[in-house]
Amino acid sequence: MGIAEVIPGVSGGTIAFITGIYERLLNAIKGVGPGLIKEFQTNGFNGLWKAVDGGFLVNLLIGMAIGIVIGVFGVSHLLENYPPVIWAFFFGLIIASAIYIARQIDAWNWKTILGLIIGAVVAYGITVLTPAQGSTSLLFVFFCGMIAISALILPGVSGSFILLMLGMYTYIISDTLKPALKTFATDKLLTMGVFALGCLVGLMTISRVLSWTFKHYRSVTLSVLTGFIIGSLNKIWPWRNPIEWLRDVDGKIIMEEGIPKKILLEENVLPASFDGEAYTLWVIVFAILGFAVVFLMERFGSDEKS
Repeated sequence: MGIAEVIPGVSGGTIAFITGIYERLLNAIKGVGPGLIKEFQTNGFNGLWKAVDGGFLVNLLIGMAIGIVIGVFGVSHLLENYPPVIWAFFFGLIIASAIYIARQIDAWNWKTILGLIIGAVVAYGITVLTPAQGSTSLLFVFFCGMIAISALILPGVSGSFILLMLGMYTYIISDTLKPALKTFATDKLLTMGVFALGCLVGLMTISRVLSWTFKHYRSVTLSVLTGFIIGSLNKIWPWRNPIEWLRDVDGKIIMEEGIPKKILLEENVLPASFDGEAYTLWVIVFAILGFAVVFLMERFGSDEKS
């Protein structure tokens, strides 16, 4: 989940769903709130730990922290050098995820079909939006944390992609998180602290909403989430050519070490029209591998449930 959250277009929520921990994660997050004070006064630390499913959350957060570091330094490197191959892996993974979640729907009717269509249209619409320019204001950083963390819970909606749309991906990942991990600079740590606080507030809010919809409208909720995943496929097509880059006030492309600092818009193309090495055979292999991984993870999740 940590690796997924660093990559624009891939959702940590999807990973949670196919590994069978999705609803447990919702319930654990929902347990975090003002009610913990009363729980602690009544039942002490053991009661508090049980209320938030502490063991589960600690293991998950440790794994995510490791995954984020791997994603920031490792996967980002692979995306820079072999983008079609890495995107193909996630394309196959996302297709299989949509099939997996759709299979959890108890009955298909007009409500679930409508939910599927709405989810797909909304997610696709997000993928074709033009990214904003962003802001370094701490208030805006807090707001971005609230919005982006929703993707931790929503399958098919990538937190990193939301940051990209808000114009904050480069600022948060490259300009703040990487330096914070390397130098522990005070200003970078402050920015990450504010971002983390926004994430906490957003997480507590969206988990309660989704927990309620799962309880009362499970099939419709699953169909909407399936639509989200299908609609997001547009963003992770393996072969994409950039058509617009981040520019300065004079309209010149902003460069960093001889290459454009950030791509704003891309168009999906066929391998023959791709600007670069298409790696067509490897793309096919890794798409199949990504597809297979989902069902291996599903099998692992089923064994854990048993």
